[in-house]
Amino acid sequence: MGCEWRMMSAGLCLLTSLILTVDLTLGFGSNKDMQFTFLLSAGSTECFYQTTARSGSMEVGYQVIAGSGLVVGFALISPTGYRLVSDFRRSDGIHMVDSTEDGDYRLCFDNSFSKLSEKMVFFEVNINSERSSVGGSNEWEDMAITESMGEYNMEDIRAQMDSVYQHLERSRQILAVLRVREARDRYLLEDNLWRVSFWSCLSLLVMLFVAVTQIYTLKRLFDDTKRVCT
Repeated sequence: MGCEWRMMSAGLCLLTSLILTVDLTLGFGSNKDMQFTFLLSAGSTECFYQTTARSGSMEVGYQVIAGSGLVVGFALISPTGYRLVSDFRRSDGIHMVDSTEDGDYRLCFDNSFSKLSEKMVFFEVNINSERSSVGGSNEWEDMAITESMGEYNMEDIRAQMDSVYQHLERSRQILAVLRVREARDRYLLEDNLWRVSFWSCLSLLVMLFVAVTQIYTLKRLFDDTKRVCT
């Protein structure tokens, strides 16, 4: 059991490093979106902070990748201390804040109910701020209209480019979630393969021991140890 626990912990650490590399690669950029994967220790609670601006929107999604039961507790707390979301023993969830406040939102993951098993959790935060939209509109307004662009409507071009950008961002988010699910499924398959192999070998050894014992017992039954004098 101790060997199995050490191998499971090593597998979790390896999987965390792989996913963290992907998350950091996706996380760097000009937008405020964030993806992160971490190990939540047994019997502990971890909190993360996300800064937002007023009158924006924020989408928070999380998923338990590995660990016993694949469930954690989740709480989303506003900068004023109001608890917006409270999930208990959930494997995943998506929550939306329509109108954000100025300050730091707190995202807390709870594993205090599990005293032995650590959990691997992936979460992402997507922020849509009005300030970035205003900045983008100013850039469009400041752009000089050349003669070759005079026949085109700048508002239509801007609307099309904004639509393409939103679709690309949504595609990137979906791909990140699919990568995490693939990593979770791969971890579960490898863990189940190890368990099946271990118990199969143990069952084979027990069967061989029983077979040898039966053969020895039958042989002892037919052995004639009495000597007949003639």
